[in-house]
Amino acid sequence: MKPAKTFKQQARVAEKTARETADEFVSRQMKALAAGFKAQTKVLKKKKGR
Repeated sequence: MKPAKTFKQQARVAEKTARETADEFVSRQMKALAAGFKAQTKVLKKKKGR
């Protein structure tokens, strides 16, 4: 599987976990993790475009 696709999938899972968890701290951590995965995907796509 391509790295960008893997990061997108991990971001989706982290966002889903953030929505479903009752713990506010864990929810914020998962949202931050998802944002990191999305940023990583953006960087990989930008590097690929060069």
